[in-house]
Amino acid sequence: MKLFENNDNIAPIYQKAIALTIGKEYVDSDHTITSVISKQNSEQENRRRELLAVEEKAKQERLIEEHGKNHFKHQMMSKFFTTVNTHVNNAFDQKESLYTDVLQIEDAAPDIMEILAVKAASVKRIAPLVNSLPWLADELVNLVNKPQYRKRADVQVTEPNLALTYVGLENLKLVMPTFMLKHWLPTSTSPFGLMKRKLWNDAVTIALASQALAKFHHQDTFTAFSAGMFSNIGLMAVTRCFIQIYNDLHKEALKDAFDNKDKRLHDVLVEFDLSPELLHQQLISRSATVSADLVELMRFDRLMITEPVFDLAYTDDFSAMTDIAKLVAKAKAYVMYRNLAADEMISSSEAKSLLSSVKLTKAEIAHLKKTDIDHIKLTFNH
Repeated sequence: MKLFENNDNIAPIYQKAIALTIGKEYVDSDHTITSVISKQNSEQENRRRELLAVEEKAKQERLIEEHGKNHFKHQMMSKFFTTVNTHVNNAFDQKESLYTDVLQIEDAAPDIMEILAVKAASVKRIAPLVNSLPWLADELVNLVNKPQYRKRADVQVTEPNLALTYVGLENLKLVMPTFMLKHWLPTSTSPFGLMKRKLWNDAVTIALASQALAKFHHQDTFTAFSAGMFSNIGLMAVTRCFIQIYNDLHKEALKDAFDNKDKRLHDVLVEFDLSPELLHQQLISRSATVSADLVELMRFDRLMITEPVFDLAYTDDFSAMTDIAKLVAKAKAYVMYRNLAADEMISSSEAKSLLSSVKLTKAEIAHLKKTDIDHIKLTFNH
């Protein structure tokens, strides 16, 4: 987001928030993402100096040999990560492939959102589209069969059409974008164990905060909720693409080393870990623009979120943004503040700068504090 990236006071806070998404353990004492390579080299260099000062010649010789191995490992890691970065950058230049092959977004998904955006929306119009997406049909059936939503404890719904009717249009405006983003989450974010959950929680929280602010300002809540939710699609796409490319290239490199009987290289490759630093850089530089690219490819005519998502990606002047973009920017700033504050990673002066950058008022903050922005609440008419 240029609004945060191009502000010298806010950029470090934004970078901390993205680093926290990857995992708290990857944020160092200065609240910046830790470089795996530089950290390893620094530790090795310190150990080398200490040992050279106290150990005898034989140990020094062993240390020199170890240092040579570490130097080789560093060279191979740098070369491999450069290759990964090149492939990732090339992938992001292929927007259509990212849309259809990486996230595998089917046309029916944005078509459903378009129907929900108009006054003439009806369950009858949505039903054929839902039935064309088995994963979405399953989500709806599972939803209505949850104990808190069942009409009768002894009866289960099995048909998507019946589930749609039971859920109703107003609930579908919350359910549909939520299930879509859930479906587009990375299958796994290993070795960043909690990252998938963090991506999901932040998407929901930002969407609900956007909706709450829209209600506070008497603006369209469905548009705000959808813009808030879909503005996070880039984070998911970048993470999914980066991890997929890394794993594919790593597997290929291991196979080549094995086939070439290069035991030294194979042993080094086995020790490689996916670089949080490279992922962090890609998330900061790419996620907002990838969101804009993907939403543009959805070709919304009635759901007015394309321009707001573009504003979030490319506009660094808050006053020049559309009203919906302003609401989402406020929601993102508030959620960033809340996440960082929970882990004591933001000072009072930083918090003030962050919230002021999106002109978040005391009244808006009070409204968000008293609103549950962590849970999507549905209202069923029994």
